[in-house]
Amino acid sequence: MVLLGTVSADNVDKTDKQAKKDIHFENSLVYGSQFAAEELPHFEMRDEPMPAETAYQLVHDELQGDGSTSLNLASFVTTYMEPHAEKLMTESMTKNMIDAEEYPATQDISNRCVNMIARLFNAPVNNADDESLGVSTVGSSEAIILATLAMKRKWQKARKAAGKPYDKPNIVMNSAVQVCWEKAARYLDIVEKYVYCTKDRYVIDPKEAVELCDENTVGVVGILGTTYTGEYEDIKALNDGLEKLQAEKGLDIKIHVDAASGGFVAPFVKPDLQWDFRLPRVVSINASGHKYGMTYAGVGWAVWRSKEYLPEELIFHVNYLGAEQASFTLNFSKSASQVIGQYYVLIRNGKSGFRAIMQSITETSDWLAAELESTGRFVRMNPGGGESLPLVAFRLKEKHHYDEFAIAARLRSRNWIVPAYTMAPHADGLKLLRIVCRLDFSRSRAAALVRDIEQVCDFLDTQDKETIAAWFKDHQTAKQTHAKNRKGTKMNDKHSLQGKHGKTHAVC
Repeated sequence: MVLLGTVSADNVDKTDKQAKKDIHFENSLVYGSQFAAEELPHFEMRDEPMPAETAYQLVHDELQGDGSTSLNLASFVTTYMEPHAEKLMTESMTKNMIDAEEYPATQDISNRCVNMIARLFNAPVNNADDESLGVSTVGSSEAIILATLAMKRKWQKARKAAGKPYDKPNIVMNSAVQVCWEKAARYLDIVEKYVYCTKDRYVIDPKEAVELCDENTVGVVGILGTTYTGEYEDIKALNDGLEKLQAEKGLDIKIHVDAASGGFVAPFVKPDLQWDFRLPRVVSINASGHKYGMTYAGVGWAVWRSKEYLPEELIFHVNYLGAEQASFTLNFSKSASQVIGQYYVLIRNGKSGFRAIMQSITETSDWLAAELESTGRFVRMNPGGGESLPLVAFRLKEKHHYDEFAIAARLRSRNWIVPAYTMAPHADGLKLLRIVCRLDFSRSRAAALVRDIEQVCDFLDTQDKETIAAWFKDHQTAKQTHAKNRKGTKMNDKHSLQGKHGKTHAVC
């Protein structure tokens, strides 16, 4: 036994504030410095600098509050790249992508990426008059806005030439579109016309889409991999329906394909699927290099069938830092890192490498779905087998005293980020969970996730409805903690599909 000794206290009346004044801080030590004893700045910069090592370590510590990127199964965005790719990207961080005069090799690499991706999408390349065009973007959101703007402007020109009104353009799309499409229509003053989902159909109905088209329709959107279930929409049926519409009514309406997620998957898993420039109505395609293009965020690509579909007046010919160049972007300066990373991925993997990776993660997603269904608790909502993106969209098979959102909340306590969503409008408020299988989602990790999902459900089975509701409320409160000082975070809008119908905007 060890006996405790008593240590006499000096100055027992000294306050904590006074004691702190007497501390001798040593700013050469991170955790012995005055900076570690203070809260990091939130609103205003400090007057004096702090040592680089201290600034690094304190910000590093602050970021420990984030979830693990490898366990974030909500996001399509790439979370793993090879060290050689990371090295190239780091070496390119200081290069301004727009400066073609100073960095001609970088600009040439961007053009190479455009060519490779355009050919992957079967762009016409045998006729100089049909020369395809493409541009790198910071992601599919920018690419979609650019493509929508091009469709609107081409429609306006045709209307003006015919002496017809051109002030009420509309665009036809699935109500399950990602929120960037709502933004594109709203920002560009285009009326949104939706083909609504049902409780049994989560993709666009081609027949209904064609019926919504009129002389004011600038284009129809086809999605190669919907946000919720990852299903490929029947873009060939859209194409055929629009061909028939022109033959019967003279309406020449084209298709833009949102291949943000599927553009780097379908060509290698479902090569015979007709969705791209092989279809004559498809005039533009966007894809995200930072999703299944396996490059860190943010890089995207927009490709047009030919110059005819990208009006010349939208292109700015500028002399920047000594070089003549054509520009069609929303932004101007950006780092070359992501484009260099994309090029590395394209030449490193080649077609056979992409094929091996995409087929492997598709198989993993199918295995995961089968394991979840074998528990008897869940129903898969997407077809799998290469007919959709490598993800698993699933819901509870039967009604319980807890729902998919409760499962997602409990999984978060085990560090898994598996999102729950409310389906697009007119789907009877259907709820679902979604697991995205990315490059770094191995079979071993999938097996661990299945075990945790089963254990979470077993645990929820033993709890009463009121307790689960209280836990979920606490989970929601915790999520809002970091947002409490941000402006405009209240969900009180009435202009979006989420505000009108309760649809959850899915993470992309």
